[in-house]
Amino acid sequence: MATREPRICFKETRLNFEPTSSTYIVDVKLPSIANPSRSKRQTNGLTKSHADDDGLRTKNCATASAIYYRRHHQHPRSFLWRVLEDNNVLSLRTADVCREDGASDANLILNFHFPSAIRPSCIALSDPPDHDALAVFVIDEVGQLYTLFLRPDSFRKRSFVETGLGDSCKIFIVNALQSFKTPYRLVAVNCDRLVVTLTDGGHIRLDKNNTHTAPQPPWKETFYNAKGWVQGFKSILSSRGDYDPTAAAAAIESGLGLDDASFLFTVCLDHRLRIWNLNSGQILGAMDLLNATREPNEIGKWRLDPMQSNLIRIIGRVQGKRLCVTYSPVGSGEFKFWKLESDDSVSVDVNELHPDSHFIPIPPLGSDVWTLADFRVVEHYSTGHLQIWLLWKNNIAYRIQELTSPLNDLPAYWQTGWLSVYSDTTIPSAPVSGPSDSVDTSERWLELILSPGRFPPSTLEAALSAYQRAIGDVESIAHSSSQSIAESICSTIALTSALGKAKSGALEYEQFRASSEAQWRKFYRILIEIDKPRGEALALAYEPKSELPWVICADSISTIRRCSKLEQICYNPKARHAEPSDLSSLIITGQNFVEGFSDSMLQICQSVLRAELFEATSKTDQERIQFFSDKAGFWRQISDEDCAQVTDVLGSNFNVVTSNVYQQMLTALNETWSPRHPTEYPLTELGRRVIVRATEDVADLQWNVCFSQLILLVHMEFEFDRPEDALHNRVNIGAVYRSLLQSLSRLQLIRWLANARLPTLLSRAEIANSFSSTSSVRRSIEEDKFNTVLEDCIGHLLGMTSLSPDHSLRIGSTITKIVTNLCAPDSDIELLPHYIQCALLVRDRADLAIELTPFSSQDPFSVYIQGRVSLALRDYSSAAMYFKKAAYGMSISQANPGRHSSGLLDDAEWNLLFNGVPRYYAHIVALYEKCRAYSYVVDFARLALQFINKKTNDADLLRIEVQGRLFSGATAISRFELAHSTLIAMKDRALQHSYLRILIQKMCDNLHNAELVQLPFPGLQGAVDEILAQRCQDTVDVITGIPYHQILYSWRIKRNDYRGAAAILLDRIHKLRQLGEGDQFTSEDILDTAITRQYLMLINVLSCVEQKQAWITAEQPPLPPAGSGAPVVGKRKVITLADIRKEYQDELDRIAAIQNNQFGFTADDEMEIL
Repeated sequence: MATREPRICFKETRLNFEPTSSTYIVDVKLPSIANPSRSKRQTNGLTKSHADDDGLRTKNCATASAIYYRRHHQHPRSFLWRVLEDNNVLSLRTADVCREDGASDANLILNFHFPSAIRPSCIALSDPPDHDALAVFVIDEVGQLYTLFLRPDSFRKRSFVETGLGDSCKIFIVNALQSFKTPYRLVAVNCDRLVVTLTDGGHIRLDKNNTHTAPQPPWKETFYNAKGWVQGFKSILSSRGDYDPTAAAAAIESGLGLDDASFLFTVCLDHRLRIWNLNSGQILGAMDLLNATREPNEIGKWRLDPMQSNLIRIIGRVQGKRLCVTYSPVGSGEFKFWKLESDDSVSVDVNELHPDSHFIPIPPLGSDVWTLADFRVVEHYSTGHLQIWLLWKNNIAYRIQELTSPLNDLPAYWQTGWLSVYSDTTIPSAPVSGPSDSVDTSERWLELILSPGRFPPSTLEAALSAYQRAIGDVESIAHSSSQSIAESICSTIALTSALGKAKSGALEYEQFRASSEAQWRKFYRILIEIDKPRGEALALAYEPKSELPWVICADSISTIRRCSKLEQICYNPKARHAEPSDLSSLIITGQNFVEGFSDSMLQICQSVLRAELFEATSKTDQERIQFFSDKAGFWRQISDEDCAQVTDVLGSNFNVVTSNVYQQMLTALNETWSPRHPTEYPLTELGRRVIVRATEDVADLQWNVCFSQLILLVHMEFEFDRPEDALHNRVNIGAVYRSLLQSLSRLQLIRWLANARLPTLLSRAEIANSFSSTSSVRRSIEEDKFNTVLEDCIGHLLGMTSLSPDHSLRIGSTITKIVTNLCAPDSDIELLPHYIQCALLVRDRADLAIELTPFSSQDPFSVYIQGRVSLALRDYSSAAMYFKKAAYGMSISQANPGRHSSGLLDDAEWNLLFNGVPRYYAHIVALYEKCRAYSYVVDFARLALQFINKKTNDADLLRIEVQGRLFSGATAISRFELAHSTLIAMKDRALQHSYLRILIQKMCDNLHNAELVQLPFPGLQGAVDEILAQRCQDTVDVITGIPYHQILYSWRIKRNDYRGAAAILLDRIHKLRQLGEGDQFTSEDILDTAITRQYLMLINVLSCVEQKQAWITAEQPPLPPAGSGAPVVGKRKVITLADIRKEYQDELDRIAAIQNNQFGFTADDEMEIL
């Protein structure tokens, strides 16, 4: 028997059951017709809390689970069912990785809440051949048989379920289960026939009554027992509820491809295989599982555990012939292969295959005790090979093994042909922080804990609750709903650490950092312990059409795919197998060499690597390698033993390392899918999640390989005794160095895309399907679903294709091809960072888009997008630098520029690009104007005007548009001289006058009166005077409002229009009198009022002209109305300087009389002036 460890050729990809959006979860409460007194447990799963770890295990961790594959319909084909919440909830969802082209996703998760606890071993599914539906049969603790008839739209549209199941849910009380019989297993022969095996060794056949007559029950019960009625009744009385030895621990039905035939194959607790004819209820045969003869006194040693159910499988499709595989768990365990043949519906011939061979499974190596928990057997008809999958368990740990062998050569292959599955069970290492770290400790821990797909929110909440109880913070256990889980964790951990002071008064930052680090590690340990039960394997599933195995765990699911060439090398370090020994030696040596580095040294090397990846350089390849060696300086920490480990494997002068070996390594890193085939089957949401997770795993592994090879290359280049022994003499290390950097750059981008999560608004179809219009409580339409950026960017490009002769999809191998092709530097899937940045900008995630800047190229459009990213972050100066840098490339015309921007640019904006420098800058001006960055609007508008010439298409229209934006920007930042010059340059007179009013209004509003008066306004002085005069005429409050009269007065004085200035002063005097504010003193002199001052200014102005010209025309103030009539408009008259002086004197006399109390008592009473 082989004792070596099986070669790893498969990789496990683990996913959480957490949906991308909570709107996909539908809770359905089922009724009950049983007597309430018979209900053993009445639990309400809708109200049960899962705030602590016990609640988490009850609510989110399943006690039983499996995947059912429909036989008669394609999509959805796979259905995953789980038993949750203390056996009170049955959760159903689809589990297809791909779908037919044109079919819609079925993303809803149906949680059926049962009034009584259900029996996890009594759940069966079937699909009718004449209806596109799924039939679910469930027996609960009180003997009720639930029949749920679900159509595919039930998993697509919430309304199909929330409006009521109606006839889709039927309940039948099984009479035989109401007395002393206990159901053991439930088998669905088809939608019209069920078989319930009992703990007393008998079974009940339930045949559906399709006559639809009222007196007839929906199911007809027929009871059979292997012992007969008398012996069966005696065993019931004596067993007192124990399992009878003839009870069927496992049962499977098969008609062997014959019409009207139905046989039930049962593996009983007495270690015997029994074959029943379901049509007649007779036992056709019984034999020992190992086809051995047992002594009567040894029967008890071979009794099976009643909890074991995965003991028999039947495969085949030839009519009348099948292959039966049984497993005996007694002792070391042993498989038996039986050939089943039948020519009629009343007999079955059973013959053992390979009777002289013992098919004992080989458990995983180690001191742990492993138990075979499940197995699957598949026959590949195209090759005639038999494939066996084994699921081993040790407590909550599990391992998977696989064997592919011709049936005739099975004994030979059984010893040496086993392969293993790599399960990444390593706990993610905690981040190491030091005093010199630029990143806060909490940020490092949150990045680890909140990594997409690592821990679901329910697990984080349970860990937080347990941590709060551990530190005694009971008040914070119910954290605020307004806080995110990250905020709650940080605030709770912050309570345990305080920044104190030393005796010298200095703040103890190092002690605070160490204390915070200790608390984070404590929380992380609790989180890991709570997360462990989620990974307990419950079942193994395999569907021949997709050729994709699944491992269903308590709160996660894992798919198994083929390993790539590089993965097989890395996962099998102790055995070279069929891989080239030199290539394997090089890769494994590099990994072992880097594993000896300290954490601080790794950080230094990675920081130097970032500069090499993302910074432009003019150095030669040799200079770059020398620079990396000097800056990283890892040679300072390498011991002689480390060097010896390298030379022991690769030779004293690294003779094993050749150009051919490096070429093989680069080929393994560049494993493309060539030629690529069309995607006939688009991926479902589950399929996209599988691809993203697998891509993340492959990218991490390839990145580690490339990084270790880069370090090893630098080490080997400078590790020689004689110059002629240097590595560069026989290997083109510069080309290898560049290729490794190219691979690292793409892998770094993929890792970022796979780790960055993006809230995505539900599509209209998803909103319509996820919200019921009849629901009393309607969720917010703004609710998002969370996807990774990688899934959002390339998910629509991925799919499956059928290439095999038997039209199987071979999804396990296709996933590996898709993932390795995606990670390859020469992949046909382009990951252009600037297009991804466009998509992020459309979703207002400029904070994520800026992180892609190091990956961006320097082509004009990419540089332009960097400017858009900086603009969205309000870094206007950086945006201006990028826009100017991209100006020439984005201005020259192109035959087919390719308008791809993920919706960031509309057609109007595209028309401005690649259409000349003026239009490009006009586009930039519009962008800055939207952001109200008017200083940059001014700068780029002036640039646009500089490049407008006679050759510019529609130059006049473009000039007018840019001038308008330049004018608006200049006035917004009070650059009125620039606005004035722009205004004067306008040729459209109507537009010019419109902007003139705006300019005057802006300058007056901002009290730039003196600047307004100084501006020349060539050709527009009359218009300015007219506008100001109109403002003066419309002004009523001349004291607190904008001083238009003073502005116009200054304007006219500046331009020697003294009579016009006098006229506006007189108008202000009249309005002061109307307001009644003219008698207010402005100084200690009682004669110094606002009106008297205006008179003095008026006299001075008219004194500046010749005496004959010292007059103005003015309208008299409106006379008061006579009675109830309207005011009488004053007449227009000529007022001379003498009249002004007389009025001024009269005003002075009036003020003096008032001060001397010489005034009339009525309005028409004359004042007595002495």
